[in-house]
Amino acid sequence: MSSNNISIVNLVLAIFLPPIGAFLQVGFSAHLFINIVLTLLGVFPGMLHAIWLVVTNKTGD
Repeated sequence: MSSNNISIVNLVLAIFLPPIGAFLQVGFSAHLFINIVLTLLGVFPGMLHAIWLVVTNKTGD
């Protein structure tokens, strides 16, 4: 699979379990901790952030 393809598994996890989807996309990075905070503040912001990470194909910084 090309690195430009969106992983369906990561996208589904980003929707239902945002921190797990973010972790699979970026590993232990600042984006993961941002996603955890956003998810604790409300599931919807965490979900949007995780989906953004998967769609833009971000990697750990």
